[in-house]
Amino acid sequence: MRTVRTKVYQFSELSEQAKQKAIEVCADYNVSYDWWQFTYEDAANIGLKITGFDIDRGSYCNGEFTLSAHEVAANIIRDHGELCETYKTAQSFLDTVNDIQGKYEELEGAEYEDEMIEAEDEFLKFLLEDYRIILKNEYEYQTSEEAILETIQANEYEFKADGTRF
Repeated sequence: MRTVRTKVYQFSELSEQAKQKAIEVCADYNVSYDWWQFTYEDAANIGLKITGFDIDRGSYCNGEFTLSAHEVAANIIRDHGELCETYKTAQSFLDTVNDIQGKYEELEGAEYEDEMIEAEDEFLKFLLEDYRIILKNEYEYQTSEEAILETIQANEYEFKADGTRF
């Protein structure tokens, strides 16, 4: 049996070079789990099920409504702030629906139905784009130096003198 002694340091005690190494070592900590889960839950709360996304080369967000487009828009208006892009998207959809309804005295007919379906499809498309951007922004924040430092400090990680995790 042998005993090995290692001197460990808090992040603030490291040299500048070791601090940079520590940040590199911890770079993926905030995204090494289902970091997108809160965004998926937010979408589910308004009636949108996100089924997949890629914020890298593919750059997409797929999903479907679990409620009617009108209910989703109403939920967004109720739950998301006016400065949120999803709010603006929902408001634009509702304005489009009002315009379509204003064009037709009788709310029947194939042309009316086609325009409503097109408006709902566009709403879904733009809403999924909003969520793709939300996911991308969240990932960029979680991998930023600021967020990494917050994680290091909140968890009181300890490091060796060279900046590697103890």
